This record gives sequence, structure tokens and C-alpha cells, in this order.
Amino acid sequence: MDSQAKTDVLPVRRALVSVYDKTGLADLARGLAAAGAEIISTGSTAGAIREAGVEVIEVSDVTGFPEIMDGRVKTLHPAVHGGILADRSKDPHLAALAEHGIAPIDLVVVNLYPFRETVADPDVSQAAAIEMIDIGGPTLVRAAAKNHAFVGVVVSPADYPEVLEHLRADGGLSAATRATLAARAFSATAAYDADVRDWLHRDQRFPPRLGPVYGKTQELRYGENPHQAAAYYTERGAAWGLGSAEQLGGKELSYNNLLDTDAAWGMVVDFDQPCVAIVKHTNPAGLAVGDNLAETYPRALAGDSVSAYGGIVATNRELDAATAAQITAVFTEVVVAPEFSAEALEILRSKANLRILRIREPRPPAGTLGLRSVSGGLLVQDVDVAPEAEQDWTVPTRAQPDTETMAELRFAWQVCKHVKSNAIVLTADRAVVGVGAGQMSRVDSVRIAVEKSSGRASGAVLASDAFFPFRDGPDVALQAGVRAIISPGGSVRDAEVVQACDEGGVPMVFTGRRHFRH
Repeated sequence: MDSQAKTDVLPVRRALVSVYDKTGLADLARGLAAAGAEIISTGSTAGAIREAGVEVIEVSDVTGFPEIMDGRVKTLHPAVHGGILADRSKDPHLAALAEHGIAPIDLVVVNLYPFRETVADPDVSQAAAIEMIDIGGPTLVRAAAKNHAFVGVVVSPADYPEVLEHLRADGGLSAATRATLAARAFSATAAYDADVRDWLHRDQRFPPRLGPVYGKTQELRYGENPHQAAAYYTERGAAWGLGSAEQLGGKELSYNNLLDTDAAWGMVVDFDQPCVAIVKHTNPAGLAVGDNLAETYPRALAGDSVSAYGGIVATNRELDAATAAQITAVFTEVVVAPEFSAEALEILRSKANLRILRIREPRPPAGTLGLRSVSGGLLVQDVDVAPEAEQDWTVPTRAQPDTETMAELRFAWQVCKHVKSNAIVLTADRAVVGVGAGQMSRVDSVRIAVEKSSGRASGAVLASDAFFPFRDGPDVALQAGVRAIISPGGSVRDAEVVQACDEGGVPMVFTGRRHFRH
């Protein structure tokens, strides 16, 4: 430490330790004792410290008042909070401590009741949940964090080694360390309060306030462009999707990698059959389903083998060696799968820069909300995962799709919901053969999809994420040889669109549901 840092080091002569999670407690207590700190504690924490062979003073001996109301009231006392909150730069505060015989407390170590984990149980009772709302713990934490000019505060066992190392190496906690610990403490109490608030609002689909707590996972090299600073945050406790991903190899993920990987993963987990998606700029360059990944990957790659260069590959099955070998033959940025065989990992890791992600929990839990930032706010909606009500689909054309055609239309429709609007998808044999995405005019999306198909539109089926406002889109598709079309319907010109299909002798299915993805 430099000389300036040494002047603001706070020795820890007296510590208050009261924790629900006893992880690392014995080592912490021994480390504090070795640093010469007197330890004050409560209930079961005090018992655990004694079992570790460390002397401890009960809080009731400090306050002169026993724990009451089943422990609801134990540390809420001036003898405790006066010792924490005293501003030691002010003579009146020091005089008050002396007058009332209160000794300063230099370190507060508290972790909170497991409220979030308790209410995660759908069968938890109201009374049990209420008892897990911690009062004394957050009060101690906030008091110590407020007065971090003179008090250190620790809210997680993960921070014990860092604190003990400072005590051993520096003789105490520096002002910078105390400030860092205080920020972590307020983050912990904010998250805790948000959990309680969300539980109390659990019956409201869109509560009056929304504030899920996100933690910084990593700072990114840059954002969408090199001149934009960026970072990646994940939702606290995320157990599904990209937020739960584990990186098994390769370079750090970039901002654009993360966006594209999230899109790719969302595509493949939407299918029950083995599925491979190859994504560029959040749209599928290729996507196919089949009996196994090794035979499905080349069919996905054939969707647009040129655009697949530098893409993201996602699968919804354990990635095997045969498929991994095919993937590494094409420059790929990220591979994401629920699992990898040992042989597949070895093959993928031979490409030092290839990012390898494992995501084990695929689908969002029921009731998940999708969040999207706008200037000064958030847009919030249900995630688009509701099952299709196929019993409501209608066929307004004279031609009726046979069983095989209907299955192909169903596949194309499922892919289409993952493509940027205006979205047009052409598929054949359960593989994408052409995509038109993100155009201002739907007919232009049809033209692009046909062009990208390189002649494979003939005999393919077409899916449109929203209705055709005019018959021009179907006319272009029919001229290219499309054999069936699926769309939501609902245009004031539906009759003209149906007439175009009737003139071409192809069936059209109306789903009654739109799948915009802006």
C-alpha cells in the first residue's frame, strides 16, 4: 500500500457477526481473532463461532436485553447501532458513546435470511414467507454501509478471504475498501427489498414498479461499434437462457456475439426435434431439424452457406464429435449447446478463438417477462412462447394442404417467429432455403427470400409473420414456384390474397396469430 492508503486504514478491534449462511464462518472468526478483534454475535452464529474455538460475546450481554419475539428483536438497540453509526470525527458523537458506555463497532458481517429461496417454493405458506423478511439484518447492513467512513461491512461469504487478507497484510481496511464493501452492501439490500416487493406484487402481471436486479458479469471490449463502451449484466439468480450460460472455451464474448447467441439459442429450443441454427445479425442464415445433428448441420448450412461465415451455431442436443468437426470447417464465432461430448469439446477447442457456451436450462419459466430498453424507459411484454392454437387455423383457399405440406408449413411458421419483421421464410424438407428479413415492405422481403433461395423456392413453402397487405407478395412467391403459404391473415385485402393463391392452385393457411419480431 502507498503512504496515503496506509493513513486511512481502519483497524478492526470490534466486529459484530450475525449470519444466516454459515459458509466460511469458522475461518472468518479465526481470522478476526488472529487480527485481535473482539467478536460480538447472536444466537446460532455465536454457537458456531464457539464451536470453531473462538471466544464470542453475546449481543444480549452488550445490550443488557434478551432476544425477544422469537428473535425478531435482538440487535435493534442503541448499544449496537450507536456503536455502528457514530461519526467519530464529531466530538458530540464521541461524547454520547462515552456517556452511555457504548463501544464503537468497526466491522459488521451480516448476510440476510434466504427470502428469495424460500418463496421460490410454490407451496410456501404466507406465514413462512413473512418470517423470512429480514429486519435486523438489513438495518445493520445499511447502518454500517452509511457510516463506511468508520465501519467496514461484509454481506457475502465470498468477501471473507479478501477482508481477512486486508487485515493480515495491511492491519485493517482502507477507505477505498470500505467504500467498495458499502456499495456491495447497498446492492444486497436493494436486491433483497426488490425480492420482497416482487413477492408482494406476485398476483400483478405488470406491477406498479419493476426493478429486477442485474449484476455485472463482464465488461466488454466495446458495444455494437468500437467507439461504444459496453458491459454485460445478468439477472440475479438466472437459471435459464443466456444468463445461465457457462463458457467452456474461446475468447471473451462480444456485445454482438451475445445478441446473436441469444437469438440462436431461442430458435433451437423452440423445436422438439434435433435442431441446428446458424445465425447472423440475429436472423437465421440457416436452420434445419432432423434425426440427428450430424445430418442436420449440413442442411442448415445449405440455407445460406455464404452468410454462415462468421456466424453463431446453436443446437438443442448434446453436440457430438461428427457435428463439431463439420462446424470447425467453417469460420464460426460461437457454438452454443446444452452439452458437449468430450470428443466434441476437444475438436472445438482446437480453434483457440472459438467461443463455446453451454446452457442447460433452455426455456424461460412460466410468466417470464421480456424487457427491452428505450430512451428513458423499458418496454415490457410476455415472452412469445405461448403454444399455437392450431385448432383455430383456417384454410380459406380452394386447395387444401395435405398432411406433409401442413407439417412443412408448421415448421416454416415456427421459424418465422424468430426472424426480424417484415419476415418471410422459405423452407423445404424441414430446412430453411431462403429468408427475407427486416424490410420496410413485405413484398421486398418476399423478393429477397426468393433471391436467397437460389432457385430452391420452387417446391418450397412460405411463411409470413404478418398478413399480406396486398397480393403482390404471394404473386412473387407463386411465380417462383412456392407450393403453399402460411400467414396470420386479417388484412382488409385478404380476399385478393386468397384469390392470388386460388389462381395459382396453392393452399394458404391463416393462423390468426401474428409473430412480429422488431
